[in-house]
Amino acid sequence: MKKLFFLGLLSIGFALNSNAQEVSDNALGLRLGDSDGFGAEISYQRALGRNMNRLEFDLGWRDNNNFDAFKLTGLYQWVMPIEGRFNWYVGAGGGIGSVDFNDDRFDDDNDGAFIFAAGDVGIEYNFDIPLLLSLDFRPELGLVGYDGFDDDFDFDIALGIRYQF
Repeated sequence: MKKLFFLGLLSIGFALNSNAQEVSDNALGLRLGDSDGFGAEISYQRALGRNMNRLEFDLGWRDNNNFDAFKLTGLYQWVMPIEGRFNWYVGAGGGIGSVDFNDDRFDDDNDGAFIFAAGDVGIEYNFDIPLLLSLDFRPELGLVGYDGFDDDFDFDIALGIRYQF
């Protein structure tokens, strides 16, 4: 009877494990969008262990009529399966960047580097092929930097497309 009970538990464990989604070890792609004009980021994700958590690093640039900027962002994300091939995730992190104003309303003294804190919440779909699509919302809070960015709050919304390997 003990062997039958153990075999039943083992079978259930294998069945549950085969249905569980896993985060790919690596994903590389683009994250497109922004709240202050069009921007693009080269995005890299790295899985951490078997618990579906990961790191995300983004190198991006932003531009509009008033400024050109680049930023480097690092986030720790907790990934949770929803149903089917959908996951949702939340994360926290921060980054650094630089801005160059090209509008006459701003003088060159406002150009410079900045540091920010960031949160992240999003949803993603993991295709049968090695493709991952995501839509996320990343609030950013300027901490230190040029006048006008420290104490600034920004809402960054973007669509991500990544190749998984």
